[in-house]
Amino acid sequence: MNLLLLSNSTQHGRGYLEHALDTVTGFLPTGARLAFVPYALADHDAYTARVHGALSGAGIEVRGVHEGGDPLARLGEADAVFVGGGNSFRLLSALYGTGMREALIKAVAGGLPYMGASAGTNMAAPSLRTTNDMPIVEPPSFEALGLVPFQINPHYLDPDPASTHKGETREERLREFLEENNVPVLGLREGSWLRVEGERAVLGGERDARLFRRGAEPRELAVGSDLSELLAVRGGFDIRS
Repeated sequence: MNLLLLSNSTQHGRGYLEHALDTVTGFLPTGARLAFVPYALADHDAYTARVHGALSGAGIEVRGVHEGGDPLARLGEADAVFVGGGNSFRLLSALYGTGMREALIKAVAGGLPYMGASAGTNMAAPSLRTTNDMPIVEPPSFEALGLVPFQINPHYLDPDPASTHKGETREERLREFLEENNVPVLGLREGSWLRVEGERAVLGGERDARLFRRGAEPRELAVGSDLSELLAVRGGFDIRS
């Protein structure tokens, strides 16, 4: 498995993918044919053009899987795939509807490098259940790609002790998830990412991450931490006790 899972594609004060560009261009070498999956946003052409603008200077050829009428053919021609961010429910629904979900699982298992950002990173987990997004559409299932056996929460936000907002914090929502499911959740703060190569997983980026497990207090993970143990977890869903 060869994965680059970004918490976010746009960092405050920087251009699209700029905060992770060295890592991205190392993952996608010069001349790579990149299949871009734009389904998380409504305007697929504009979204693809944005990715092209960010990566063309590095010699990466970007083509949207929606171009040419056969997304599976576009995937089959590629040297790597990038699943972009946006609404996770809309993205997963489109993956099911186009046949891309099964095609991605098979292609990535066969060695195709997979890059995700935000919603695209959510897709790498077993389930949609730890997304932050509103369910604007209803996918056939919450079952995502399962490229890693644990859950990920991109854009993780720490509780603000000075806030007067009385809604649930992200930490409270993830604790609720763990009351019903026994699967670790990696909270990726903005500016962080996870790099998976074979049986090794390492936290990268500019900010530390937070790991949530059932029955334990959240644990801080420093950039550079080896998280390979998470690739061997065997959790379960809908397990209250």
